[in-house]
Amino acid sequence: MKVLDKVIVVTGAGGGIGRELVLNLLSKGARVAAVDINETALEETVKHAGEKREKLSTHIVNLTDREAVEALPEQVIDYHGAVDGILNNAGIIHDFVDINDLDYDKINLVMDINFYGTLYMTKSFLPYLLERSVAHITNVSSMGGFLPVPGQSIYGASKAAVKLMTEGLYAELKDTNVNVTVVFPGGVGTDIMKNSGVEGAEKTDANEKDMAQLLTPKEAAEITINGIETDQYRVLAGKDSKMMDKLYRLKPKLAVGIIAKQMKKIINK
Repeated sequence: MKVLDKVIVVTGAGGGIGRELVLNLLSKGARVAAVDINETALEETVKHAGEKREKLSTHIVNLTDREAVEALPEQVIDYHGAVDGILNNAGIIHDFVDINDLDYDKINLVMDINFYGTLYMTKSFLPYLLERSVAHITNVSSMGGFLPVPGQSIYGASKAAVKLMTEGLYAELKDTNVNVTVVFPGGVGTDIMKNSGVEGAEKTDANEKDMAQLLTPKEAAEITINGIETDQYRVLAGKDSKMMDKLYRLKPKLAVGIIAKQMKKIINK
């Protein structure tokens, strides 16, 4: 679906990849409804939009609040006149600890935002999207959604749930006007650790050499929007995501061992 003149809803729009998704869509002539729980972050996104802010609306929504999400489609339509697509990008990680050491409150929060937030958005907007001549749903999973990452097992489980739900949705909507894309970013240089409240985030941040190997949020956004405009079924964003996707399918045990070794280096810095 070409995004020109389309109305797209983007979650997690207050920073990182989400902000870049908003700016990229606006640059391509789309109208955007930017959704985030952080009002200050959304205001910053509006500043970055510059003269294109006239095509941008902001919506402060807690994605774990189903009723608030269910009210969002009418709010978007009231402002923009229609809705043609949703881009479920919002997500958080948890502390880099084993499942045995992760408390249930954090487990529930990760699942509520990453999976249920995506589910609420999908179910709330789908009836409206089915009424359009062409529409699109894009759900952001993660490389950790198809490959286990030690220390982020619950995050990975939430993103694996997003993966399978989206793939099932694609099959269900195959003969409709609604196209579906699932995105698997690899390493991206964002503030997700700090924004997720990860303990010791400053200590585990990548150094300059590590950062140089990561996708920038702008690059990740460009790859994602290109996937939408070319109606791709799956988008592997980043060399690491592409490589590990192939390796995990060919030699899953070897792939898990490589990731475990790398994570051990990061966590023990």
